[in-house]
Amino acid sequence: MKLVSVIIPLHNTEAYIADTIRSVLAQTYTNFELIVVDDESSDQSAAIVRQFKDQRIKLIHQKNRGLAGSRNTGIRHAQGEYLAFLDADDLWLPEKLASHVEHLDQNPHIGVSFSRSSFIDGQGQPLGIHQMPKLKNIDAGHLLCRNPVGNGSAPVIRRQVLDDIGFLDDRHGFPEFCYFDEAFRLRSEDIECWIRIAIVTNWVIEGIPAALTLYRVNNQGLSADVELQFQSWLQVMEKTAQYAPALVARWGKPAKAYQLRYLARRAVRFQDTDHALNLLGQALSTHWQIILVEPRRTGLTIAAACLLKICPPTFYQSIEAIAIKVTGALQARKIEREANASSQLA
Repeated sequence: MKLVSVIIPLHNTEAYIADTIRSVLAQTYTNFELIVVDDESSDQSAAIVRQFKDQRIKLIHQKNRGLAGSRNTGIRHAQGEYLAFLDADDLWLPEKLASHVEHLDQNPHIGVSFSRSSFIDGQGQPLGIHQMPKLKNIDAGHLLCRNPVGNGSAPVIRRQVLDDIGFLDDRHGFPEFCYFDEAFRLRSEDIECWIRIAIVTNWVIEGIPAALTLYRVNNQGLSADVELQFQSWLQVMEKTAQYAPALVARWGKPAKAYQLRYLARRAVRFQDTDHALNLLGQALSTHWQIILVEPRRTGLTIAAACLLKICPPTFYQSIEAIAIKVTGALQARKIEREANASSQLA
């Protein structure tokens, strides 16, 4: 059984960290180390971690470096052949690690194994919908446009992959080996890393059908967060253009349009109507062809934003609840069907 290093960056998440750690300790695959990197928390997060007496847990303290810097610290301390990342407010289902270890063991050409994710709210209750990304035949263009990996709590990665993309950096006054770019402290550091893996290595990025990650949705500071996220994404594109200019020249406009559409969906989810419509306008003016390539998803986003604009809030909420219920049921059926097919092939 290969050792898996689970890395949790920790910064002021005292409300969630205990449940997050419990979801790791409940894994059916037990040969793991859990590295929690306390990124100079000012609340009781680190004290809560110390209450767990499992010898597999290692708590590391550092001066604040952000999410990317915490992951880098965790990687440098990791002993495992496989590395798994879990944000301090997300959760895993018990079979998460076992499924990815099996996926990687059986497919030596795969470097990054990820799962689908289910959305939960701030109290950990399911929202009934899932991230449903492309799972196979993923290239750098797909990552630029849609980020199939989905979120930072979904992937399990071979150590060799990270070694292949590592680089020396002296951002903190001394040289050290890094994997995630700490120029992206809190946003877009994960997609920048996945894009770099796809461009500079031959490792395959592939997903498994089951929704094994529970991804927590937080609606605090939406408008400001959307703008910061978009600016961070633009910085990723600028960096990528420096070493893969042909790729960005080909996919830059559609990738920007898809990113704006994604941010518009986020604005709709939290009923920020004007912002959602503005983002959709920017998306369509950037690359209107997204309507032809993905008519259903683009059309639903436009319809939701327009209904939110003209309908009374209570009426819109009832329509949204029905749409979520129907969408979630269809997604769950697809996940079950594909998971069963995958297990039969295995």
